[in-house]
Amino acid sequence: MKIRLALLLLLSGASIWQANGVTLDRALAQTVKNNPRILQAKSALEAAAGQRLILHSVAYPKALLGSVAGDQGGERSRTSGNQPFIFAYGLFTQPLFQAGIPASFRRGDVAILVAQQQLNVTVADELHKTRLAFYRALYNRSLESLGRAQRERLEENIAGEQARYEAGQSERGALTSATLLARELDPKIESAHNAYGGAVLELAQSMGSPLGAGAILPSPEGSLQFQPTNLRWRSEVERALQDRADLKLARLLVRAAGEEQRMIASDYYPVIEAVVAGDAIPVTGIYRDSGGSPQATDNTVANEVAAGAAYTWRVIDNGKVGGAVARQRTLKETNELELKKLEANIPPELARLQNNLQAIAARYGPLLGAADAAEGNVKSVEENRAQGLASVLDFRTAESDLLVTRRGILTAVYEQNVALAEWDRATGRYFQFSDNTTAKVH
Repeated sequence: MKIRLALLLLLSGASIWQANGVTLDRALAQTVKNNPRILQAKSALEAAAGQRLILHSVAYPKALLGSVAGDQGGERSRTSGNQPFIFAYGLFTQPLFQAGIPASFRRGDVAILVAQQQLNVTVADELHKTRLAFYRALYNRSLESLGRAQRERLEENIAGEQARYEAGQSERGALTSATLLARELDPKIESAHNAYGGAVLELAQSMGSPLGAGAILPSPEGSLQFQPTNLRWRSEVERALQDRADLKLARLLVRAAGEEQRMIASDYYPVIEAVVAGDAIPVTGIYRDSGGSPQATDNTVANEVAAGAAYTWRVIDNGKVGGAVARQRTLKETNELELKKLEANIPPELARLQNNLQAIAARYGPLLGAADAAEGNVKSVEENRAQGLASVLDFRTAESDLLVTRRGILTAVYEQNVALAEWDRATGRYFQFSDNTTAKVH
């Protein structure tokens, strides 16, 4: 029966889409490699390097070079004819004191850290989505397989009722009831099949797989397993505070807002720069008005260089700088409040997950016992039904109880795997997550 069921599932899946077997580890690896949001975050990290260069440039020297060319003609001091000329000029400044330079350097470094941490947050979020989609696909596929196996048993019961009806040992109502019992499973099987397709599509999107015409969708390999756990949320709080990618990002955003505030406030302070300027004239014989000197040589333009220091202190309306500082201070305080909120949510979140896992484990054990009892009850009813000692209602009740308990077991296993995934996310374990490290991680 198991071989027939496997062939049935294979054929039904092949008629809808092509499938490519994928393990959870491979799905996570493909997510890191091809997920669009992760690729976008990587590009943002490269852009942050350019932003850091801009922020650091406030302390770098500045140079200006230019040239002028022309022709001087006419008669002057016993000279005549045209005199072509060219000269170059340059300006070099180097900040000696500017209050915003230290904050600009720190802000540029923080920009890289923020982009890196945003990438980490994106990776953790997308890995979590991939993992949940993988589990949901396995769960719904298991539900569909369970429904098909149950329906196959009920089809055998229909065949038995048909034989008894034709032999005059049963009423037509019993045959109709057996048929209705089997048909009641059809919408549940179809619903599980559709849910499986949706989970596989979401998994493909998270993995960055192509979804055009002729695309090969991933087919999750393996099955959900119930794992014994012994989690203690109090011992995990400190780890979560240190390792959570979103908390690290929130702290960096607070730092960045503080540096932005210092950069804005630096406009209150003066600026001192070293200045060097000069002109280079490669040709002689170029003249200028020297104020009426009788000597022609007094009118000759020559090379010159000047050096010194420039001091500026802009008088700025307090509303322009003070208001910008106040707005930036508000942003920083908002980031600090969000950080405190995230940190405060960790203990209750971990406690909730631990209680949820304990409740699932408490429900799983009795469900196993109930499933064994329901299986034995179905066999007993089938034997009694064959001897005419049990009614169709008895068989219907026994089969329904068996289906409910088996679905309950599958649901408990699925919910535990989802809760463990949430635990890994809440404790910041996603960058060491692997399907084969249960003993180390959990």
